[in-house]
Amino acid sequence: MDRKIQKKTWTPRKIAAVLGGAVLLGGIIYQIGFADHRSTMNVEQDRLSIATVKTGEFTDYILVSGQIEPSRTVYLDAIEGGVVDQVVRESGALLKRGDTILVLSNSNLQLDVMQRETMLYEQINNLRQTRLLLDQNDLSQQGQLAEIDYQISLLKPQYDRFKELHEKKLVSDREFEEVKEQYEYNVKRKKLTYASYRNDSIARSIQLTQLRLSENRMNASLTGVGNILDNLVITAPIGGQLATPEQLEIGQAINPGQRYGQIDMLDEFKVRVPIDELYLPRVSTGLRGKFTLSGQDHELEIIKSYPTITNGRFEVDMAFTGESPDGIRRGQSVRIRLELGQSEQSLLLPTGGFFKDTGGNWVFVLNPTTGVAEKRNIRLGRKNPEYYEVLEGLVEGEKVIVSGYENFGTNEVLQLK
Repeated sequence: MDRKIQKKTWTPRKIAAVLGGAVLLGGIIYQIGFADHRSTMNVEQDRLSIATVKTGEFTDYILVSGQIEPSRTVYLDAIEGGVVDQVVRESGALLKRGDTILVLSNSNLQLDVMQRETMLYEQINNLRQTRLLLDQNDLSQQGQLAEIDYQISLLKPQYDRFKELHEKKLVSDREFEEVKEQYEYNVKRKKLTYASYRNDSIARSIQLTQLRLSENRMNASLTGVGNILDNLVITAPIGGQLATPEQLEIGQAINPGQRYGQIDMLDEFKVRVPIDELYLPRVSTGLRGKFTLSGQDHELEIIKSYPTITNGRFEVDMAFTGESPDGIRRGQSVRIRLELGQSEQSLLLPTGGFFKDTGGNWVFVLNPTTGVAEKRNIRLGRKNPEYYEVLEGLVEGEKVIVSGYENFGTNEVLQLK
């Protein structure tokens, strides 16, 4: 008897087709929603520089180069010109105050000094002659007053006697009038002469004071003119080491005002430091720095700043906070760690070539689970020659590629091998 065969709904072929479609659909959904579409590049880990983010003390400093200079330098400029007659001390010599350096000769200057001295002597003699005439006039007026007093002393008794006799009618009116007129004339003459003498004495006193001051000035000028020739003998104003830009030779002409050398004091030194103009707003007096010489650290402090910018740099003077180190020489260069601010605890990322490619806006961070380095946005703060200050995007212990990124193109994931 024939039996109706029941047709199966899920055949193996149908099940396989459904499963294949589901897998295909899941793959599409994964690729659309979950798969990593970032561009990837394979790199060799040995060629990379990898640093670890850490927490530590961030010191805001820059490295600058300075040059040792004497703390005080006195420049030697010729006051009077002349021809070098004798070179007593040569460049490099150690001098004491007052030591002779050069002797110049200048015949024209010597002749000019003689003429000036002659003129001044003549003027001084004229002043003295004027003062002598004033003294003689004073003596003459005093003699006139003495003569008048003498005449009055003779006429006064005679006048009193004739007056008494005239009252008794013992002398005539004519005789009495003659004696009276002579006496009154001399009394009046004395008043006028004394008034004139008093006025002349006041004027004479003022004139004598002016003559005395003029004579003092001329004597001072005479001394100054005499000292002009002393300028031909050039001596050291301070003790120190003589330095001249060129070797001075006998017979060489030196012009007035010409700088022929300098004297450096060797007991103290300073450091002249050029700094990039970028740091001008942050550099001020009082900032400190350090450098190492012969295995010892030496501390410096900015004592003077020169804000004028030349070739993109300005300069500062730094002085030693302690004694100057032994063995340093003028012109020697030192590498200084100049601190721009106070130290503080921060998250630190070592410096590297990545910054010029990213501007510090992003880095490649190693993923310890997958073994790849992934691009991540970060924010950096201050910088010193060793570290960047990390403000956002990284945590302590993470590893970052700090070498240059110029070969990575636009890839966002690096597969390390």
